[in-house]
Amino acid sequence: MNGPNVAWITLLVVCTCVAEAAEPSRDESSKPAVFPGFTWDRVPLNIHFGKRTTDLTDGEVDFLANHSRFIVLEKSHGARVHGSTEAGIADSARRIVAKNPDAKVLFYLNAMINWPGYVAYESYQPEWTLRNAAGDVVTHPSGTPRPDPSNAAFRQWWSDIVAKANHDAPLGGVFIDALPQAISPGLAKQIGDKKASEVVAGLREMIVMTKRKLGPDSIVLVNGLRATDFREILDWEGIDGVMIEHFDAFHSTSAEDIKADIDSIAIAASKGKFVVIKGWPGFNWLDREMMKRPHAELLELARQRITFPLACFLIGAQPGSHFCYSWGYTDINGMLDDYPELDRPLGPPKSAATWDGMTATRDFQHASIWIDLSNRDARIDWNLE
Repeated sequence: MNGPNVAWITLLVVCTCVAEAAEPSRDESSKPAVFPGFTWDRVPLNIHFGKRTTDLTDGEVDFLANHSRFIVLEKSHGARVHGSTEAGIADSARRIVAKNPDAKVLFYLNAMINWPGYVAYESYQPEWTLRNAAGDVVTHPSGTPRPDPSNAAFRQWWSDIVAKANHDAPLGGVFIDALPQAISPGLAKQIGDKKASEVVAGLREMIVMTKRKLGPDSIVLVNGLRATDFREILDWEGIDGVMIEHFDAFHSTSAEDIKADIDSIAIAASKGKFVVIKGWPGFNWLDREMMKRPHAELLELARQRITFPLACFLIGAQPGSHFCYSWGYTDINGMLDDYPELDRPLGPPKSAATWDGMTATRDFQHASIWIDLSNRDARIDWNLE
């Protein structure tokens, strides 16, 4: 997963064209853009995955190009084949965009975890690693070190990686992961309130810098919101969209939590940002017993269970909103499979949703939606005439 040093030399040369001598001031380039090419023709679909062991097949490229205009390629995507995450994502982006020039393919880079597999990390400096007051390295639960966004040199380096990736390939922006891990009280307990505040402030500066280097036509999508938690992210500059990753999953399954996530879509829209709802079929890749089942069986369950998360998404969807659905983040977790509902004509909404307690209805040109959050029930009536 490590490339030759010449790659980093090239990075330095290229980045002189895109990097700023000092951290950027906030200007028009940091304001969120309307999601380009958005349409209600079908359910607006975000496909978010990585294929680490082998290259994408021609059939998989065709599937991506035909099913989504908005694709995120995860950490380590193509790294085993192409030598680095940067090269793997670049190759797949070229192939997808050649098939669908309207597709926005996003580069993945974590803001709070130093995941391996990037050639750029050959130039990473030890002093950029986050440490507590005793000088101990602060790590993610996996044991992977965390960086320190309060360090100005790290911010410059990190944003340059994203800028170079988008310069070298037909990419449409970046997915920035793990913002809640900087905001959560758990980090402050490890490093103290003052340092945690500096990390968050630095992270905000890093996002603004990244957006400026990418330009207004590129997308900065971040992770994320959870019920009413972390909504402050919606006021951060430089962000175009926010993922709600744990929608009806991972301890966010109460009716109140689901309602809060749906409400967040409208709150985000009022602030000029779009939301990606990451739906789940009631199981995920961490469930070892479930993962022992054949793929065909898991896919059938996922197809049977798509109605509730999809209906919830459609109740709250705003222009720019996208739906993402699978039981994990690799090519074998259902992201590259067909779901009939996602291929049907949808058309624009006729009005906003009508709520009665935890029950809501909404009509689209080709679909009528009903949800009951208290009883975890939903119905989508498709009008295909």
